[in-house]
Amino acid sequence: MKKGAASSATSTIPMQDMVQAALGHHRQRRFTEAEQLYRSILAIDPRHPDALHLLGMVAFQTGRSEEAAALIRTAIDLKGNAPAYHSNLGNVLESQGKIAEAGACYQRALLLNPDSAEIYVNLGNIFRAQGQLNSSLDCYRRAMALSPGMADAAAAESAVLLLKGDFVAGWPGSEHRWLTSDHTTPPRDYPWPRWTGGPLASGRLLIWGEQGIGDEIMFAGLTSDLVRSGIRCILDCDPRLRPLFARSFPALDVVTGFAPATHPESNVAAHLPSGSLPGLFRASSAAFAATTSPYLKADPVQQARFRARYADGRKLVGVAWHTSNRKTGRLRSMDLSLFASLFAVPGIRWISLQYGGADALEKDAAAAQAPILIDREVDQLSSQPSSIDRFAAQVAAMDLVITIDNSIAHLAGALAVPTWVLLPFAPDWRWQLDREDSPWYPSLHLFRQPRMGDWPSVVARVEDALRAL
Repeated sequence: MKKGAASSATSTIPMQDMVQAALGHHRQRRFTEAEQLYRSILAIDPRHPDALHLLGMVAFQTGRSEEAAALIRTAIDLKGNAPAYHSNLGNVLESQGKIAEAGACYQRALLLNPDSAEIYVNLGNIFRAQGQLNSSLDCYRRAMALSPGMADAAAAESAVLLLKGDFVAGWPGSEHRWLTSDHTTPPRDYPWPRWTGGPLASGRLLIWGEQGIGDEIMFAGLTSDLVRSGIRCILDCDPRLRPLFARSFPALDVVTGFAPATHPESNVAAHLPSGSLPGLFRASSAAFAATTSPYLKADPVQQARFRARYADGRKLVGVAWHTSNRKTGRLRSMDLSLFASLFAVPGIRWISLQYGGADALEKDAAAAQAPILIDREVDQLSSQPSSIDRFAAQVAAMDLVITIDNSIAHLAGALAVPTWVLLPFAPDWRWQLDREDSPWYPSLHLFRQPRMGDWPSVVARVEDALRAL
């Protein structure tokens, strides 16, 4: 339909039909079709606020955040009393790391719609990113009061409580993760009961991995508590972790893709996702005294081979600087050029432990003039079953690992390699607050941003520590 083809008196109904059709595509994540229809609407009426807003959301959902912000701002100029416009602009700005601006958007949205539980959760996330934890808890609890049982609010409250070290109150809320919008692991519907921590009269306990590689590694450390309790276990893990876990946990039956039909002889009596183990075995700070370190064992032959290949009289220091996590990766990642002062410290041979394609890593290193060895023999992202096992041997060959918060921190910590972890101002719940050590991994030392985005001061402290070696 060309602009002006319908009169203002007759275009309303077909326009609404077009909006509804576009929304149908949008909700089914058929973004190309939705965008075409939104643009057709705007060709008829360039000042259609809903079409501008929704086209902005398509742009945001397809990775065009600058365009998204511009479109939604235009919609707000035309219709400033729509709370969804302000809230979604906040989502876009938050994804860009513009935390204060995003918070202001959520505040405006709440003035327009003070009964929105979702907006309270969004504002709580901003307070958490700013280190205002009590304010974030107030927002999450207000959301739950407005929408009892709201999983996103309950899980977010749990994360803040765990961040503050309140394990007793924090762990129960983490069980809401299965119903949150960003939990990527589907629940498993097994015929056996979920284990609640008591003794098993007969049979074995099935522990199955969830979330990402780093999470599986961290939670697997608690299987030692199960073994000490005399419980016979099956551990179902990512296939890339199986060789490493099988070597490290000889008392467990380590499998991949467990299903009753494929393992009829398993004699399972109960099951539990691995992320629920901490609630049973780490319910207090004192309980972390049971932490075993190391609990992963690299292949000693491969470890020695890596060590011999890299050795030249200097200390071997592995480094990683990026995470591809969509939700928090922007805040946790660093530009490699920020490490320049570390690379100037003498007596160190730098080895890349960063995951990603070798060509792209070499390009990053060249752009930053970083003297890093990128070993093309190691590909952590490979689907080959031996990929993580080979990588573990490479990590174990290091004298020291310096990394941001990504899966490498968990792998190095589980191997008990001395590791320095560089954390953003608002860290993930597992790193807690203020402390320089980690209750999960005794070999870790934590370097924290003193203020949001302040990586230079973190690097300065790391440089001092590196020179002190």
